Amino acid sequence: MNPQKYAITFACYNQVEYTKMCIDSMIKHKLDLSRLVVVDNASTDSTRSYLESLPLGGLILNKTNLGCGTAWNQGALALQAEWTIIMNNDVIVTEHWIENLIEAAEKNNIKVISPSLIEGPLTTNSISNGILDYDLDEFAKQSNLKMQDAMRVGGHHAVCLAVHQSVWLDIGYFQPIPKLLGFEDTMFFNEMAKANITGAMTGATWLHHFGSITQSAMKQERGLSEKDGLGYRYNYRLLKHSWFTRKLNKMRKSRQKRHWLSKELMEYSMSMHGTRVKGSFVWQ
Repeated sequence: MNPQKYAITFACYNQVEYTKMCIDSMIKHKLDLSRLVVVDNASTDSTRSYLESLPLGGLILNKTNLGCGTAWNQGALALQAEWTIIMNNDVIVTEHWIENLIEAAEKNNIKVISPSLIEGPLTTNSISNGILDYDLDEFAKQSNLKMQDAMRVGGHHAVCLAVHQSVWLDIGYFQPIPKLLGFEDTMFFNEMAKANITGAMTGATWLHHFGSITQSAMKQERGLSEKDGLGYRYNYRLLKHSWFTRKLNKMRKSRQKRHWLSKELMEYSMSMHGTRVKGSFVWQ
């Protein structure tokens, strides 16, 4: 695939070891780093010096933490392409992940698409020496072949999104409000729904996600527990949904997830979303 067809961006705030693992996996699979724009939200660890050592397509250094919505917009606008991949920095990518993601979208006429995910922590408390307890590359190779035609229409997620340029023109970018603290993706998906833009999740490409590392760190900074919400508890009001609509949407989503899981397990003996627990996969 022509690298000019896509651009990639992610925001980061400290957690340099996870950013290194993410970019190392990109380099391993021969990604041209000139297609990557990284936005640093005022990290205080060695993130900035590390990023400055790389031949990135763009590096934006914010003076304060402007939140992921603003950062995603900065990255998407700094390097524009037909497809923009918005992603987290706490992931490991696999071979042909971009090509498979975009090809699945174009084959199915989808304008916003996400990869399948395996989630779970490292196998050691020392992230500098940490490894996964399974062979991600081999797993992805086999799973890509097995589930290449599987699609969860409506099942997109914010860990990684490939967004077609037409979507920006139809509904705009992410809400640049720092205090949303992670609610930006929900608002973006709401705008997609209002504009009848259907997203999807594909089994043709897989990533490993360590699990909201930056949000967990920000909770610790604020003295919050993992169970506490990071954002304002009434952010949902911004969606302007009635109580009944919220309840109905939640029920529909739960029912749809159960349907996807049942169908995929029956057809593939696995699903497009799994968690690694004690050496086994738990499918969701």
